Parts: sequence; structure tokens; C-alpha cells
Amino acid sequence: MTEATTSKNTFSRILTTLKTAIKGDESFDYTSGSIKKAVILLAIPMVLEMMMESVFALVDLYFVGHLEHSSFAIQTVGLTESVITIIYSLAIGISMAATAVVARRIGEKDPVAAAKAGMQAIIIAFVINSIISVFGFIYAKDILLLMGASQEAADYGVNFTRIMMGGSLCIMLLFLINGIFRGAGNAAIAMRSLWLANLCNIILCPILINGFGPIPAFGLIGAAMATTIGRSIGVLYQAYHLFNGRGILKIIPSYFIPDFEQIKHIAKIAAPGVLQFVIASCSWIFLAQLVATTGGDHGSAGYQTALRIMMFFILPAWGLSNAAATLVGQNLGAKQVERAEKSVFTTAKYNTVFMATIMVITLLFARYIVSFFTNDTIVQNIAVEALQTMSLGYIFYGIGMVLINTFNGAGDTWTPTGVNFFGFWLFQIPLAYVLAKHFKMGPTGVFMAVPIAETAITLASIVLYKKGKWKKIQV
Repeated sequence: MTEATTSKNTFSRILTTLKTAIKGDESFDYTSGSIKKAVILLAIPMVLEMMMESVFALVDLYFVGHLEHSSFAIQTVGLTESVITIIYSLAIGISMAATAVVARRIGEKDPVAAAKAGMQAIIIAFVINSIISVFGFIYAKDILLLMGASQEAADYGVNFTRIMMGGSLCIMLLFLINGIFRGAGNAAIAMRSLWLANLCNIILCPILINGFGPIPAFGLIGAAMATTIGRSIGVLYQAYHLFNGRGILKIIPSYFIPDFEQIKHIAKIAAPGVLQFVIASCSWIFLAQLVATTGGDHGSAGYQTALRIMMFFILPAWGLSNAAATLVGQNLGAKQVERAEKSVFTTAKYNTVFMATIMVITLLFARYIVSFFTNDTIVQNIAVEALQTMSLGYIFYGIGMVLINTFNGAGDTWTPTGVNFFGFWLFQIPLAYVLAKHFKMGPTGVFMAVPIAETAITLASIVLYKKGKWKKIQV
């Protein structure tokens, strides 16, 4: 009877924690209490948030993969997403700076300074993205051709790319405002904004692509319209919760007056953060271009299909690792270095188990997963090879993500920038080129270079983490 009661109480506590994680609880103090509970409260909504972000690409991939010219459509979606990773890089870099500063101020029990910092980060995002979206819209076709698309594929997909690049502000704001919420410890709002955005995308995609009643079939362009509208609705939801005055961050209009000293401070943290992800995304762009030139339209479509599926699994792991950024930032702000270290270890352990499970699933069921997204046999074969090869490094990906977020959460954004520069540009890109071109392995050589480089990056990150420079950074 006692054992039954104990089990019931344990189950009840777990259920309560899960409900709290999904609902959100800004009153929870992440600088005290159970570290496991702190990780779970942050990780669950962050994992679900990133799963929702990855669903955007998969929903588009599914519907465009069944269009008449599916190889062109998949290639366009994939190549455009590859270029948009630069915007993701800017958004993630700025949001990491916002998370680090907001988390540190919250750890110091100064929510006013945290709110001011978050609003100054939004000003930075508006200025940067207004330039990018204009150039992206104007040079959309040139971008596709530069990425290795054939003239026919570029003509087919140019309007998709124009809409996606022109509406890129909503991508940046979605990432940035979620970074502000995460820094404040409210990952549940970030999660729900992605849920809403995805729900709208899932509903709108088949309607705008295939047509419904009086709504005409826009084909590939409809996918871009649905994604942009969905993300915009998600941003409106974020804005409502950011400005309604009920959360820990109380926003007033004066916080939007540019404070150039604070903008400079945030930019100083964000610049290497942006650079580290630009380095990584440019590497992926080069790999996509290398596959397109050595594998043709079908090779490119297969690789992009595998990449979108891979991101579906990796983004939730990135979400889990984001818990380390918030916990490290808040605990360093509270002068609790040992607790920050324990938080990193606990998060890394959970992420390793998660990625090991995903690796097994991917290796066993790659064919079934790929066939759901495209009915082109040639594309399927290439996608399966790419997915199984790249999944061999999943465990190292998981550990590396936690360490990268540890450095960034502490405000030590230069360390992962250096790791990415050497790991991607001086190792992964040359390795992929040599395997694909010199040894004439084509796309297979590119696929192999990914897990090899990611493993090396993780091992380097472990060495740098143990040196402990991240513990002494002032934000």
C-alpha cells in the first residue's frame, strides 16, 4: 500500500511538472531548487517550440513534393531555406544576445533592465532585416542560380523565393522575441507562438497550394504565402503577450527610444553570435551548392529532403539545449557557478539520450520517412543515403549543441565562433570538396563530411568548456 501511494505521488508530481512546463510559470526561480525540475520546465516547451519551427519546412516539403514538377519544387524550397539560414543566423545570434542579457538581469533580480535590453534588441533586428528583405526580394532569381539551380528550376521557383525573402522580418522577430521570453524564463509563451504559427501554416498550405472553393491554386507560391502568413500571426501573438503588462517584463513605450550605449553593448555580444551561425549556415550553403553541381536536380532535391527531415529531429535537440543557455545565464547572474555547471551536465545527459534514440529511428526507418515526402524514386534513394549517413553523428550533435548554448548563455560568444570557423570553413568545406570532387564521390562525399566535422567540433567544444573561460565572462 505504501509503495502504491509513493508511486501515485511520484506520478502526480511528474504530471504537475509537465503541466507547469506547458502552461508556463514565471514565478519559478531557476537559481534555486531542483536542477532536474528547472531543466524540464525549460526544456519541454523549448523542445516543442523547435519541433514546431522544423514543422514549417516539413509541411512545405510534403505539399510541394507532390506537385507536378516536384524535383524543381523541392529544390527551390531547399535552396531558398539554405539561403534563409543566413537570416536564421542573424535572428539566432541577436536572440542569443537578448537571452544572455535578459537572463543575467533576471538572475540579478532587475526585470526593468531586462525589459529595456529586450526592446533595444528588437530595434537592432528591424534595422538589419529591412535591408536584407529588400535585397532578397530584388535578387531572388540570382540567388537560386548562384546556389546551383538550373535556369528552368530558377524560373519555376523565383516567386517562392521572393515571398520568403521579402517576409523574412517575421522570421527574425519570431526567433528574437522568443529569445527574450526564454531569457526571462517563460519558454511556454515561445512554444505557444510556434504552435499557433504552425497551425495556421498547416491549414493554409493545402488551401493556397491546391486551391479551395473560390481560392485559386497558387502551387509553389502558395507554400510561401502560407508560411509567411503563419509566422506573421505567431509574431502578433508574441507581441500581445510581450506588451500586455502581465509578465515579468513590463514594457513601456520609452523602452523603444534607441539607447545607443545599450545597443552597442548588445551588438558586442550579438556580433560574434551572429558570426558563428553565419559561418555554420554558409557552410551548409556551400554543401548545398556542391551537391547541386555534382548531383544535378535530383541529387539536390534528395539532399534537401534529407536535410529538412534531419532538421526536424535536430531542432528539438537544439530546443532542449537552449535550457542550458537560460540556466547558465541566470545562475551566473546569481553568482552560482557550480549550479550552472550542474545544469550543463544534466541538460547534456538528456540531449544525448534523445539524439541516440533519434539516430536509431533514422537508421531503421529512413526509407519509410522519406517516401512520405516525395514519390520520386531517384530523389528517395539519394535522400535515404544522405539521411542515414548524416545521422551517424547525432550523439555528438546533441552534446555539441549544449556546449555551444552554454558558451552563448554565459555571454562567451567568441569561443563557439572560433570553433565554428575552424570546424566548418577550415575542415568541413575542404573535406566535402575533396571527397566530392577529387575522389569523385559526388554527393556521397558531402554527406560523409557532415558527421565527421560535427564530431570534431564537439570534441573541441568539450576541451574549451573544461578550460572554464565561460565562467568569467561579464555581461
